[in-house]
Amino acid sequence: MTRPTDPVTVVVRRRPLPGREREFEASLHDLVARLETTPGHRGTGIVRPTPGQRDYTLVARFDSAEAAATWETSPVRAEWLDLVEPFSDGQPLIERQPGLEFWFTPPGSPVLRQPPRWKMTLLTLLTLYPVSLTFAALIGPSLLAWPLALRTLLSAATVVLLMTYLAMPAVTRLFAGWLRGADHAE
Repeated sequence: MTRPTDPVTVVVRRRPLPGREREFEASLHDLVARLETTPGHRGTGIVRPTPGQRDYTLVARFDSAEAAATWETSPVRAEWLDLVEPFSDGQPLIERQPGLEFWFTPPGSPVLRQPPRWKMTLLTLLTLYPVSLTFAALIGPSLLAWPLALRTLLSAATVVLLMTYLAMPAVTRLFAGWLRGADHAE
């Protein structure tokens, strides 16, 4: 169960009209600039379509469900929706995902049925450990002269990026059957 103070990821999938991709991209840059001034906003990422696909995925993190809801009902967001409408094909698909659930929902997934938390925790740990260990073994020794705070920041940033964009998408695909298994006990 999500509490109003839990972090939330809002995932928006939208498709530009053919031939209007440049205008659509410009509107996304405008949206990111608007989001950066929003209280409670933690960051935004844009996943562009792969070859042969047309859907863009915008991932916006908020520090709470309340902050996300405030953004979603804001005049700034309504103004942006009016701006992007002429370049968009159809309505956006919007998903709200608490905590780490974003890692466990494959792109393009129409249903937000999440795996049990114990499975997400176990898979995260089994993926995070080798990623962290590899970083520490390969890069860590060359950073020993750096101040602890900078080493830790670089390590955390690198591991989070690798987990989010490389490791977890691959592991989630690999374990998709197990994650979707019949056991839904929390």
